[in-house]
Amino acid sequence: MAFAEIETNFHANGGIDDIVEAQRPFALKHGVSFGDFIQFAGAVGVSNCAGGPRLQFLAGRSNFSLPAPDLTVPEPFDATDKIFARMGDAGFSPNEVVDLLISHSVAAQDHVDPTIPGTPFDSTPGDFDAQFFVETLLQGTLFPGNGSNTGEVMSPLAGEFRLQSDFEIARDARTACEWQSFITDQNLMVAKFESVMAKLAVLGQNPQDLVDCSEIIPVPSVAKSQVATLPAGKTLADIEQSCNAVPFPVISADPGPATSVAPVPPS
Repeated sequence: MAFAEIETNFHANGGIDDIVEAQRPFALKHGVSFGDFIQFAGAVGVSNCAGGPRLQFLAGRSNFSLPAPDLTVPEPFDATDKIFARMGDAGFSPNEVVDLLISHSVAAQDHVDPTIPGTPFDSTPGDFDAQFFVETLLQGTLFPGNGSNTGEVMSPLAGEFRLQSDFEIARDARTACEWQSFITDQNLMVAKFESVMAKLAVLGQNPQDLVDCSEIIPVPSVAKSQVATLPAGKTLADIEQSCNAVPFPVISADPGPATSVAPVPPS
């Protein structure tokens, strides 16, 4: 946000220029640092999702910073080893990378395939639930758009987008069991996300210099379900089992015709 004219030109940051320019005036108007405003907006945003976490919010970051160098943010077409190594440089284990990817439960793509903006990563993008972790393990059968995009692999559902990095991390022996662990445990998923986001939020900061203002973050509504389901039209035979240490949980399938997913409307 401080160096938008530089950093939004990096390929890995494609698409964030709109939100940067929408948020910058609020930070300037209220005299808060860009770092504080970004953390505040993220915590409030995710609290709007049913079943979401109530993230810790610490205030007091300085506005003094330098532009980040290019090629420091992993991309969806990067090999898993490269992603884990880069995140390891920042102090995150492979399992913590999975915990950060919980955010994809309420996410969509705009720029990997720009012909279909707003294509979500799971069938319930408005709910903070484990559908993402089930659906990423389903066998891919189609592309929602033109299918010629670097960083994309086949999706199991019409209207759903699958990143190459999500696909590979879900099946990697180092992370497959962490991935699978959230499918029947909503509370675990929320707790892991709260913990890893608390770590990410103070990266490069001294937490002792910050003020805990978490009480201003709204309390999210209760999750609709504690257990994920198979989308209608899918069975357990469509799951690509990847965790060898723990059997895949028995979950029910939604009734009705085969699931298709609507785009996320622009905000």
